[in-house]
Amino acid sequence: MPAPKNPLKAALAAKQVQTGIWLNLASAPAAELLAGAGFDWLLIDAEHGPNSIPTMLAQVQAIGARVPVVVRPPMGETWMIKQILDLGVQTILVPMIEDAGHAAEMVRAMHYAPKGNRGVASAVVRASDYGRIKDYMASANDETCLILQVESRAGLRALPDLLALDGVDAVFVGPSDLAADMGHPGNPAAPEVQAAVDAALAAIVASGKAAGILTFDAKAAARYRAMGVTFLGIGGDVGLLASAAAALAQAARSF
Repeated sequence: MPAPKNPLKAALAAKQVQTGIWLNLASAPAAELLAGAGFDWLLIDAEHGPNSIPTMLAQVQAIGARVPVVVRPPMGETWMIKQILDLGVQTILVPMIEDAGHAAEMVRAMHYAPKGNRGVASAVVRASDYGRIKDYMASANDETCLILQVESRAGLRALPDLLALDGVDAVFVGPSDLAADMGHPGNPAAPEVQAAVDAALAAIVASGKAAGILTFDAKAAARYRAMGVTFLGIGGDVGLLASAAAALAQAARSF
Protein backbone atom coordinates (compact mmCIF):
# COMPACT_ATOMS: atom_id res chain seq x y z
CA MET A 1 0.00 0.00 0.00
CA PRO A 2 1.48 3.41 -0.98
CA ALA A 3 1.31 6.73 0.86
CA PRO A 4 -2.05 8.51 0.63
CA LYS A 5 -2.54 10.67 -2.43
CA ASN A 6 -2.26 14.42 -1.92
CA PRO A 7 -5.27 15.95 -3.72
CA LEU A 8 -4.08 19.51 -3.12
CA LYS A 9 -0.73 18.84 -4.78
CA ALA A 10 -2.50 17.23 -7.74
CA ALA A 11 -4.99 20.09 -8.09
CA LEU A 12 -2.29 22.76 -7.99
CA ALA A 13 -0.26 20.87 -10.61
CA ALA A 14 -3.39 20.77 -12.78
CA LYS A 15 -3.83 24.58 -12.41
CA GLN A 16 -7.13 24.17 -10.54
CA VAL A 17 -8.01 27.00 -8.17
CA GLN A 18 -8.03 25.82 -4.57
CA THR A 19 -9.54 28.13 -1.93
CA GLY A 20 -9.07 27.78 1.79
CA ILE A 21 -8.72 29.53 5.10
CA TRP A 22 -6.26 30.01 7.95
CA LEU A 23 -6.71 28.31 11.34
CA ASN A 24 -5.14 30.48 14.05
CA LEU A 25 -7.21 29.51 17.09
CA ALA A 26 -5.35 26.23 17.75
CA SER A 27 -8.76 24.64 18.31
CA ALA A 28 -9.51 21.07 17.26
CA PRO A 29 -13.30 21.58 17.47
CA ALA A 30 -13.07 24.71 15.29
CA ALA A 31 -10.92 22.82 12.79
CA GLU A 32 -13.41 19.94 12.76
CA LEU A 33 -16.31 22.33 12.18
CA LEU A 34 -14.56 24.15 9.33
CA ALA A 35 -13.50 20.87 7.71
CA GLY A 36 -17.14 20.38 6.72
CA ALA A 37 -17.68 23.90 5.39
CA GLY A 38 -16.66 23.19 1.80
CA PHE A 39 -13.17 24.69 1.56
CA ASP A 40 -10.54 23.04 -0.61
CA TRP A 41 -7.92 23.20 2.13
CA LEU A 42 -7.35 24.37 5.70
CA LEU A 43 -4.07 25.86 6.90
CA ILE A 44 -2.94 25.35 10.50
CA ASP A 45 -0.85 28.41 11.32
CA ALA A 46 1.98 27.85 13.79
CA GLU A 47 3.78 31.04 12.78
CA HIS A 48 1.11 33.38 14.13
CA GLY A 49 -1.09 31.00 16.12
CA PRO A 50 -0.44 29.36 19.53
CA ASN A 51 0.24 25.99 17.96
CA SER A 52 2.60 23.20 18.98
CA ILE A 53 3.05 19.68 17.66
CA PRO A 54 0.34 18.32 20.04
CA THR A 55 -2.19 21.01 19.01
CA MET A 56 -1.40 20.46 15.34
CA LEU A 57 -1.92 16.72 15.80
CA ALA A 58 -5.28 17.26 17.48
CA GLN A 59 -6.45 19.44 14.59
CA VAL A 60 -5.14 17.06 11.93
CA GLN A 61 -7.00 14.21 13.63
CA ALA A 62 -10.18 16.29 13.92
CA ILE A 63 -10.08 17.24 10.23
CA GLY A 64 -9.32 13.69 9.13
CA ALA A 65 -9.46 12.98 5.41
CA ARG A 66 -12.31 15.39 4.66
CA VAL A 67 -10.08 18.20 3.38
CA PRO A 68 -6.33 18.59 2.74
CA VAL A 69 -4.34 20.14 5.57
CA VAL A 70 -1.53 22.65 5.13
CA VAL A 71 0.74 23.64 8.01
CA ARG A 72 2.78 26.83 8.27
CA PRO A 73 5.57 26.33 10.82
CA PRO A 74 7.04 29.23 12.79
CA MET A 75 10.12 29.16 10.58
CA GLY A 76 11.82 27.01 7.99
CA GLU A 77 13.85 24.51 10.02
CA THR A 78 14.55 20.93 8.95
CA TRP A 79 13.63 19.46 12.34
CA MET A 80 10.25 21.23 12.30
CA ILE A 81 9.48 19.95 8.81
CA LYS A 82 10.30 16.41 9.93
CA GLN A 83 7.94 16.52 12.89
CA ILE A 84 5.08 18.01 10.84
CA LEU A 85 5.42 15.44 8.05
CA ASP A 86 5.41 12.62 10.60
CA LEU A 87 1.97 13.81 11.75
CA GLY A 88 0.63 12.87 8.31
CA VAL A 89 0.63 16.41 6.94
CA GLN A 90 1.71 16.38 3.30
CA THR A 91 1.69 20.09 2.42
CA ILE A 92 3.85 22.65 4.21
CA LEU A 93 4.02 26.42 3.65
CA VAL A 94 7.39 27.74 4.83
CA PRO A 95 7.50 31.44 5.78
CA MET A 96 10.26 34.02 5.29
CA ILE A 97 12.18 32.45 2.42
CA GLU A 98 14.82 34.93 1.23
CA ASP A 99 17.41 32.91 -0.69
CA ALA A 100 17.76 29.82 -2.83
CA GLY A 101 19.99 28.08 -0.28
CA HIS A 102 17.28 28.13 2.36
CA ALA A 103 14.70 27.03 -0.21
CA ALA A 104 16.88 24.09 -1.30
CA GLU A 105 17.24 23.09 2.36
CA MET A 106 13.45 23.01 2.66
CA VAL A 107 13.16 20.84 -0.47
CA ARG A 108 15.57 18.34 1.07
CA ALA A 109 13.65 18.36 4.36
CA MET A 110 10.44 17.36 2.54
CA HIS A 111 11.93 14.20 1.02
CA TYR A 112 13.50 10.94 2.08
CA ALA A 113 16.98 10.10 0.79
CA PRO A 114 18.41 10.09 -1.76
CA LYS A 115 16.42 13.16 -2.81
CA GLY A 116 16.45 14.67 0.65
CA ASN A 117 17.27 14.21 4.31
CA ARG A 118 13.93 13.55 5.98
CA GLY A 119 14.49 11.42 9.06
CA VAL A 120 13.43 7.79 8.82
CA ALA A 121 10.92 6.63 11.43
CA SER A 122 8.07 5.35 9.30
CA ALA A 123 7.40 2.37 11.56
CA VAL A 124 6.25 4.57 14.46
CA VAL A 125 4.62 7.71 13.03
CA ARG A 126 1.06 8.64 12.13
CA ALA A 127 2.03 9.44 8.53
CA SER A 128 2.49 5.72 7.78
CA ASP A 129 -0.46 4.66 9.95
CA TYR A 130 2.14 3.58 12.50
CA GLY A 131 3.89 1.24 10.09
CA ARG A 132 0.79 -0.27 8.52
CA ILE A 133 1.45 1.47 5.16
CA LYS A 134 4.26 -0.83 4.10
CA ASP A 135 5.23 1.12 0.96
CA TYR A 136 5.12 4.51 2.69
CA MET A 137 8.81 5.36 2.34
CA ALA A 138 8.86 4.29 -1.31
CA SER A 139 5.96 6.57 -2.23
CA ALA A 140 5.88 9.44 0.30
CA ASN A 141 8.21 11.69 -1.69
CA ASP A 142 5.74 11.84 -4.57
CA GLU A 143 2.96 13.20 -2.37
CA THR A 144 4.69 15.93 -0.35
CA CYS A 145 3.90 19.48 -1.44
CA LEU A 146 6.19 22.42 -0.64
CA ILE A 147 4.95 26.00 -0.75
CA LEU A 148 7.53 28.75 -0.20
CA GLN A 149 6.44 32.10 1.21
CA VAL A 150 8.20 35.27 0.01
CA GLU A 151 7.41 38.36 2.04
CA SER A 152 10.39 40.70 1.86
CA ARG A 153 12.42 42.58 -0.71
CA ALA A 154 15.15 39.95 -0.34
CA GLY A 155 12.59 37.25 -1.07
CA LEU A 156 11.44 39.03 -4.20
CA ARG A 157 15.03 39.41 -5.40
CA ALA A 158 15.53 35.66 -4.91
CA LEU A 159 12.28 34.76 -6.68
CA PRO A 160 13.84 33.77 -10.05
CA ASP A 161 16.14 31.31 -8.26
CA LEU A 162 13.28 29.93 -6.17
CA LEU A 163 11.17 29.34 -9.27
CA ALA A 164 14.01 27.38 -10.88
CA LEU A 165 14.18 24.87 -8.02
CA ASP A 166 12.85 21.36 -8.56
CA GLY A 167 10.71 20.24 -5.64
CA VAL A 168 8.98 23.59 -5.11
CA ASP A 169 5.28 23.21 -5.89
CA ALA A 170 4.10 26.76 -5.22
CA VAL A 171 5.25 30.19 -4.11
CA PHE A 172 3.06 32.25 -1.82
CA VAL A 173 3.36 36.04 -1.58
CA GLY A 174 2.87 37.64 1.85
CA PRO A 175 1.68 41.24 1.36
CA SER A 176 1.65 42.32 5.01
CA ASP A 177 5.27 41.59 5.83
CA LEU A 178 6.31 42.80 2.40
CA ALA A 179 4.53 46.09 3.03
CA ALA A 180 6.38 46.54 6.31
CA ASP A 181 9.72 45.71 4.69
CA MET A 182 9.01 48.24 1.93
CA GLY A 183 8.31 51.00 4.43
CA HIS A 184 4.51 50.75 4.48
CA PRO A 185 3.72 48.92 7.75
CA GLY A 186 0.05 48.10 8.05
CA ASN A 187 -0.67 49.24 4.49
CA PRO A 188 -0.35 46.36 2.00
CA ALA A 189 -2.67 48.32 -0.30
CA ALA A 190 0.03 50.94 -0.92
CA PRO A 191 0.52 51.27 -4.70
CA GLU A 192 4.22 50.39 -4.49
CA VAL A 193 3.45 47.23 -2.52
CA GLN A 194 0.59 46.17 -4.78
CA ALA A 195 2.78 46.63 -7.84
CA ALA A 196 5.44 44.39 -6.30
CA VAL A 197 2.84 41.78 -5.31
CA ASP A 198 1.30 41.74 -8.78
CA ALA A 199 4.70 41.46 -10.48
CA ALA A 200 5.69 38.56 -8.21
CA LEU A 201 2.43 36.69 -8.80
CA ALA A 202 2.77 37.18 -12.55
CA ALA A 203 6.29 35.76 -12.47
CA ILE A 204 5.20 32.75 -10.44
CA VAL A 205 2.29 31.99 -12.76
CA ALA A 206 4.54 32.38 -15.82
CA SER A 207 7.04 29.90 -14.34
CA GLY A 208 4.43 27.14 -14.28
CA LYS A 209 4.47 26.81 -10.51
CA ALA A 210 1.34 27.54 -8.50
CA ALA A 211 0.96 31.06 -7.12
CA GLY A 212 -0.57 31.74 -3.73
CA ILE A 213 -1.81 34.64 -1.63
CA LEU A 214 -4.14 35.39 1.28
CA THR A 215 -6.74 38.16 1.17
CA PHE A 216 -9.78 39.01 3.26
CA ASP A 217 -11.39 41.03 0.48
CA ALA A 218 -13.73 39.32 -2.01
CA LYS A 219 -12.94 41.75 -4.85
CA ALA A 220 -9.22 41.26 -4.36
CA ALA A 221 -9.71 37.49 -4.31
CA ALA A 222 -11.54 37.66 -7.64
CA ARG A 223 -8.76 39.80 -9.12
CA TYR A 224 -6.04 37.42 -7.94
CA ARG A 225 -7.97 34.47 -9.31
CA ALA A 226 -8.20 36.20 -12.69
CA MET A 227 -4.42 36.71 -12.56
CA GLY A 228 -3.91 32.96 -12.31
CA VAL A 229 -3.50 32.48 -8.54
CA THR A 230 -4.52 28.92 -7.71
CA PHE A 231 -3.63 28.63 -3.99
CA LEU A 232 -6.04 31.26 -2.73
CA GLY A 233 -6.56 32.02 0.95
CA ILE A 234 -9.86 33.83 1.49
CA GLY A 235 -10.13 34.26 5.26
CA GLY A 236 -9.50 32.74 8.64
CA ASP A 237 -11.18 31.35 11.73
CA VAL A 238 -10.38 34.44 13.82
CA GLY A 239 -11.89 36.84 11.30
CA LEU A 240 -14.97 34.69 10.78
CA LEU A 241 -15.67 34.46 14.51
CA ALA A 242 -14.91 38.11 15.21
CA SER A 243 -17.04 39.47 12.37
CA ALA A 244 -19.98 37.13 13.06
CA ALA A 245 -19.87 37.91 16.78
CA ALA A 246 -19.75 41.67 16.19
CA ALA A 247 -22.63 41.47 13.72
CA LEU A 248 -24.75 39.46 16.15
CA ALA A 249 -23.98 41.84 19.03
CA GLN A 250 -24.98 44.78 16.86
CA ALA A 251 -28.16 43.06 15.71
CA ALA A 252 -29.06 42.19 19.30
CA ARG A 253 -29.36 45.88 20.12
CA SER A 254 -32.34 46.11 17.79
CA PHE A 255 -34.21 43.03 19.03
